[in-house]
Amino acid sequence: MTVPSLPRLGVNIDHIATVRNARGGRHPDPVRGALLAAEAGADGITAHLREDRRHIRDEDVRRLMAESALPLNLEMATTDEMLAIATGLRPHACCLVPEKREEVTTEGGLDVIGAQDRLPAYVGALADKGIRVSLFIDPDPAQVEAAQRVGAPVIELHTGAYCDAAPERREAEFARIAEAARIADQLGLECHAGHGLDYETTGPVAAIANIVELNIGHFLIGAAVFVGLGPAIVEMKRVIAAARTSA
Repeated sequence: MTVPSLPRLGVNIDHIATVRNARGGRHPDPVRGALLAAEAGADGITAHLREDRRHIRDEDVRRLMAESALPLNLEMATTDEMLAIATGLRPHACCLVPEKREEVTTEGGLDVIGAQDRLPAYVGALADKGIRVSLFIDPDPAQVEAAQRVGAPVIELHTGAYCDAAPERREAEFARIAEAARIADQLGLECHAGHGLDYETTGPVAAIANIVELNIGHFLIGAAVFVGLGPAIVEMKRVIAAARTSA
């Protein structure tokens, strides 16, 4: 598998919409955030259309498809509603994620092993429309192997446990990510990573040669409050480049 010199950076704009929805109206506009991300050097945009529409809404997705030149990675649950939306709009990519109404954010990876009887239908329906399909999974070798069995060409490793780990546990959590990425490469799967990454935790993950894309959102939107979205993305790109160059 050919690995690019630097991992791509996908910017998740969900929480621009979270701020907008807290008060209603049109501002801040997540689509404007996508345009600013493009200007700052982002390689793609990620947006999660949740069942309860708590942040990104259907019209946001349609506008992102029409107004942003960056490829859209649509995160979605494995429901018939979301499958119909995705196959109708045909974004560049869809990342299948677990989803619970009561969670604040995605709490863990998709249980591919437990869903391997029904996941091939979703993967196949999306792929038939020319959509790149990824599965958001925990860095567990068994889940990586199951992802290959259901036909997904891409996995995204959940980095939340690593990012949230106490200092004495972080090295072990990082090792899980590195090993899962190694297995994915052996199986011919493209490997992405994301969730909870910031300037400190991104570097080690970006240095893993088999990881070709990082999707980062909450931290960048938070940093943008203080420095602006463009400078926050530029700094993240610098962190990624420095990590991969020194690896």
